Amino acid sequence: MSSVPATLEWVGDAATGHLRLLDQTRLPHQVVFLDCRRLDDVYQAIRRLSVRGAPAIGMAAAYGLVVGLQPHRTAEAEAFRRQAHLLAQHLATSRPTAVNLTWALQRLLTLLDGLPRELPADELHQRLWEEARSIQHEDEQMCRQMAEFGAELLADGTGVLTHCNTGALAASRYGTALGCIFRAFEQGKRLRVFVDETRPLLQGARLTAWELLQRSIPATLLCDSAAAWLMRSGQVQAVLVGADRIAANGDTANKIGTYAVALAAREHGVPFYMVAPSSTFDLSLAAGEQIPIEQRSAEEVTHFGSAHVAPEGVEVFNPAFDVTPARWITAIVCEKGVIRPVTTERIAQVLRQR
Repeated sequence: MSSVPATLEWVGDAATGHLRLLDQTRLPHQVVFLDCRRLDDVYQAIRRLSVRGAPAIGMAAAYGLVVGLQPHRTAEAEAFRRQAHLLAQHLATSRPTAVNLTWALQRLLTLLDGLPRELPADELHQRLWEEARSIQHEDEQMCRQMAEFGAELLADGTGVLTHCNTGALAASRYGTALGCIFRAFEQGKRLRVFVDETRPLLQGARLTAWELLQRSIPATLLCDSAAAWLMRSGQVQAVLVGADRIAANGDTANKIGTYAVALAAREHGVPFYMVAPSSTFDLSLAAGEQIPIEQRSAEEVTHFGSAHVAPEGVEVFNPAFDVTPARWITAIVCEKGVIRPVTTERIAQVLRQR
C-alpha cells in the first residue's frame, strides 16, 4: 500500500522547532511542504486551505500557538500567559466554522491557566508544546478507532459515495470518513468508491481521488450534480462524509454540497453516515441554526483554477459549509462508538463513555 505524506509534523524541539505542513493547494500535481516558523505562517496556511479538514486545522492551530509563543519564552510568566490568550484569539479567526480549531486552542489555554503560577515562561511553553503533541497523538488513535467502527457498516460489494476530503490529509493516519473505506479495504472488502468532485475548490477531485489512488483503491470521480442520479441508478448503498461542527442535537455542518447529498440519500433510501471525532461536537450549540457559516471569496466561484469563467460583475454566493439536519443522518461515527439514532439524548450518552 502506498503511503500519503504526513499532513503535518513538528520538526525539532519546542524552543527552536517549527511546524511543517503539506501544502494541499498544490495537490495532486505537486507535493510541496511549507515550513511555518511564525504564527502568521500558520494563520495564512489555515486561511488559504493549505491545511484543511477539521481535525488537521485543530492540530495546526495548536502548533501555531506554540510557534507564535517561541519569541516570548524569556518573558515574565504573566506576560507570557497574556500573550498566549491574545495569540489564540487571533488564530481562532482564521476559519470560523470548524470547531476543532477553537477546541484545540482552548485546550492549550485551559492547561496553561491551570499550571502553577511560579513556573517560568520557558517551562509553560514546553508544556504547551507537549499538549499540542498529545492532541496529534490522540487524533491518530481516534482516527483508527473510527475506522474500525465505520468499516463495520460497510458490507462487501457496497457502493460508497464520498463528498469533499476526509482522509489522512484532513486528520491523522486514516482520517475520518475516508478512513472507514481504507480500513474496509484492509479487511478484504471490495467496495466501489464514488468521489464527488466538490466544487468550488475540488477537494474531492484533487485530494480524495489522489489519496485513494495512492493506496491503490479504485475510484470513480463524478460531478457533484451527478450524485443524485447515481443514487437513482442503484449504484450507491452508503454515503460517508466528515463533519466540521456537530450541534448537541446532531445537526451537522460540513462542506457545501453535503446538504444536497443528504437530501438525495433520504429520497433514495441510502444510509447517510457522518464520521467525526468527539472534538467536533459543539454541545454549547443546541441546533444547527446556531453554527456560524464561513463565507469565502467570490474568486473561488468565478475562476476555475487560473481561468476566469464568469462574466465580470456577477454577484456570487459562496458559503464554505452547509448544515445537514440530524433527522437525515442515519448514524454518526466517532471514536467512542456509533451514534444511532442521532438524537440529543443518544449523543450525550455516547460522548459520556470513556
